[in-house]
Amino acid sequence: MQKQRFHTLIPGLMAAAMAACSGPAVPPEISTLAVPAATGAMAPNMVTGPAGEVVLSWLEPTTTGHTLRFSVLADGGWGAKQTVAEADNWFVNWADFPSVVPLAGETWAAHWLAGQPEGGYAYDVVASMSLDGGHTWSEPFTPHADQTPTEHGFVTLFPDGAGLGMVWLDGRKMVNDYDENDVAASGMTLRSASFGLDRLPITDALIDDLTCDCCQTDVALTREGPAVVYRNRTTEEIRDIYVSRRVFGEWQPGVAVAADDWEIPACPVNGPVIRAKGARVAVVWFTAADEQPRVKVAWSSDSARTFSAPVVLDESHPLGHVGAAMLANGDLAVSWHRSAGQGRAVLMLGLLTASGEVKSIQQLTEADSVFAFSVPQLAVSGDDLIVAWTTEIDDEFGVRSARVPLQTLQSL
Repeated sequence: MQKQRFHTLIPGLMAAAMAACSGPAVPPEISTLAVPAATGAMAPNMVTGPAGEVVLSWLEPTTTGHTLRFSVLADGGWGAKQTVAEADNWFVNWADFPSVVPLAGETWAAHWLAGQPEGGYAYDVVASMSLDGGHTWSEPFTPHADQTPTEHGFVTLFPDGAGLGMVWLDGRKMVNDYDENDVAASGMTLRSASFGLDRLPITDALIDDLTCDCCQTDVALTREGPAVVYRNRTTEEIRDIYVSRRVFGEWQPGVAVAADDWEIPACPVNGPVIRAKGARVAVVWFTAADEQPRVKVAWSSDSARTFSAPVVLDESHPLGHVGAAMLANGDLAVSWHRSAGQGRAVLMLGLLTASGEVKSIQQLTEADSVFAFSVPQLAVSGDDLIVAWTTEIDDEFGVRSARVPLQTLQSL
């Protein structure tokens, strides 16, 4: 692997960006972006809409339950928080988090997870749509009709024509008794559905009939249509990252992005991300195959049909929980957690060129300001990289955000 340059951008919570010892200019400072989230907020999710708008959503605790709120980046900071929905029966954890997603024009969608009376990991996906840019929201609906007391979650929403597309992990087969000779008979599946503006279903499809139980999914819109990445599961318990492309309205059989051959008889709770600009696609993921934790990146130049040999971005005790943002020039910014020992983590940023060369790796935070079991978020806004993450300070959650000028990221 290419020799990398390491820098710590933020000692403590936030500090000025490192300036070169000599040179024509000092890089602009990294700055905090105050998030209008209440104390105890968690599970940030950040997306970029079709018009370039950056939306940050999160969960806030209430006296009886939780509420899903969001803010739009504007005028150099996060705007006033707005509410999608709230209830006292939601399924809330760090790994399976809600989202608020602009689809097209004033059409938005959101999702969250509602616990079933059986409790435990029996919960449903619940979605809502807005036709006025998130100001008001429709009656909620559920994309799956199986009504089994099983897990449904790890959702990705995406624009699908004029309507809403979504993929999710669906545990409806888990009502079957486990059979070690036929694990697929009771295993997790990956499903997809699409809905019109009237919230009525248009399509309903099974993408993969055996997947890892609780790793996040992700979707990118390539030049040839949507592509979903997820952690697959074979009957031999190999759990590598797969991609499925939708071609002429049909999801194709999933294929491995790379042959890590990670054999693990349990879910690592560590999903991939996919980013695309036209036919150019990048997938980022975590693996611990051969007992060597790594963060990897693979590139495609043909809309996720084929991928290059992966680049190892980090093998110095990474924990994964990856995020990514593709820059206008095709470079890729990546975030992930690296172990700081004793159950703690630091938030890392990496930059890869469009050719797959690792340009830099930088530590963004110290361990005392990061919740190790969370998924940092990245987005590009103009000349800045926006970062959001969950903190845990004195046993209390919070949501933090920062602005990293691309000039700083690219000059190190």
